[in-house]
Amino acid sequence: MSMPSDLDISRSTTLKPLEEIAGQLGIGPHLLEPYGRNVAKISLSALDEHADAAPARYVVVSAITPTPLGEGKTTTTVGLGQALRHLGKRSVVAIRQPSMGPTFGIKGGAAGGGYSQVVPMEALNLHLTGDMHAVTAAHNLLAAMVDNHLHKGNTLGLDPHRITWRRVLDVNDRELRNIVSGLGAKADGSPRQAGFDITAASEVMAVLALSTSLHDMRARLGRIVVGYTKSGTPVTAEELHAAGAMTVILREAIKPNLMQTAENTPVLVHAGPFGNIAHGNSSIVADQIGSKCADYLVTEAGFGADMGAERFFNIKCRNSGMAPDAAVLVGTVRALKAHSGRYRVVAGKPLPPELLEENPDDVLAGAPNLRKQIENIKVHGVTPVVAINAFPTDYPSEHAAIRQVAEEAGARVAVSNHFTEGGKGALDLAEAVVAAAEETNQFHYLYPDTADLRSKIETIATKVYGADGVSFQPAAAKAIADYEANGFGRLPVCIAKTHLSLSSDPALTGAPTGWTLPVREVRASVGAGFVYPICGDMRTMPGLGSAPAAERIDIDEHGQVVGLS
Repeated sequence: MSMPSDLDISRSTTLKPLEEIAGQLGIGPHLLEPYGRNVAKISLSALDEHADAAPARYVVVSAITPTPLGEGKTTTTVGLGQALRHLGKRSVVAIRQPSMGPTFGIKGGAAGGGYSQVVPMEALNLHLTGDMHAVTAAHNLLAAMVDNHLHKGNTLGLDPHRITWRRVLDVNDRELRNIVSGLGAKADGSPRQAGFDITAASEVMAVLALSTSLHDMRARLGRIVVGYTKSGTPVTAEELHAAGAMTVILREAIKPNLMQTAENTPVLVHAGPFGNIAHGNSSIVADQIGSKCADYLVTEAGFGADMGAERFFNIKCRNSGMAPDAAVLVGTVRALKAHSGRYRVVAGKPLPPELLEENPDDVLAGAPNLRKQIENIKVHGVTPVVAINAFPTDYPSEHAAIRQVAEEAGARVAVSNHFTEGGKGALDLAEAVVAAAEETNQFHYLYPDTADLRSKIETIATKVYGADGVSFQPAAAKAIADYEANGFGRLPVCIAKTHLSLSSDPALTGAPTGWTLPVREVRASVGAGFVYPICGDMRTMPGLGSAPAAERIDIDEHGQVVGLS
């Protein structure tokens, strides 16, 4: 019998009152700000009320290098959170808020799936409490003040050709990637080349995710660099007198959102930074609250362990001061077969029929990627647990092949059926995570703050990606020199590259060797607090496909949403 759709499962869930969900965390009704019946914001005062509580075990969920379809990190995160409750642990899940760009594009929503999802999924995937729109408004207010400053005399001496602050929109729209703004009469502005990014790629979003308090967010917004003078001096949002108003727009958005899973496990949904240009993790304040209100806090890091988990360790944990107790590495049979190099998986298209045939040899051929990603967890001193996210098309022999590889690499392993069975299907995974989290680990950052930017980039490239070295194009080398001269050298680095390969080339599967990481450009997100080298062609404004999900989404005769996945 086929499973109901994710939307049908969401609607069949018996939701508990949010006061009861919050009560599981010891959070009283006075700390909740309801947004409708099924979502509430949590006041940051919860941090003060629980300041003396012992911290939860902190578990990050990452993955092997995914196919374009994704390998089920959110579903695994939710399933694990549910399973821990079956073991008698007070657990809470912390995830990012989905962008509506991918929701209406190819990927669809990001609420998890099956019987391990956040509900109601319509609320999560569509607007939620308006945090995305607040980020959009704050970002675009700063953009408007940049252009107004140019129009009103430019007393700060901003070079129009060195303005780095674009506009944002939470929609996939390739037509807006590169535009000319300010056309028309003189009163209509100063013409210049500009463009739009998707809201998830906004530095304001990264600031929201990495702030530790309202006042910390205010200070970070002030440090945002919008461009440079002709002499190379950075111009900030503070100098434009924009940071205060931006903070006011975001003063509600900094409060985490409370929801629940299909099994009524508490979920904190907050922030949604891009996984390529930014660090791809949910907010620090959500983790701070969750850590003080549960036995286990399970959070998710975007893309593979070479990206989201590396940034979780070296950027998010560096900012929060929190240390992980264990890391889950999600792997699938289909992804490892794809890493054999024998199959091509394309988003929006059916899997190749031959990939679904029993073939443990193909799994073993793709195993170098799993081995490297286990190594990428261990190099940070964290205990890894491999979660085999089971699909109905898998075979026991293929799961056995993954188990063999993972155990030989020094990781615990568990097959998880959380998609079809909910928390009960992830009990083995939960037991493995509890055992891993109880071990004493040696968590450490990959590089010190004091290392220069080149060394930080080279360390990640060689130790995490497996590159032989790094080549810096002249523009990148000059930018690094300028950033260090401006005092940005102590910032961590967030390397922007493809998520479809350990390398910078999405066509290279497995664990490529004998290659050099090409850094063509380096930019600074000074407010967020990192420098990001760009390796390859990074799209910060996605486009829609030939058959976007938006074509299938509608309302029925009862006013209910249909077609959302």
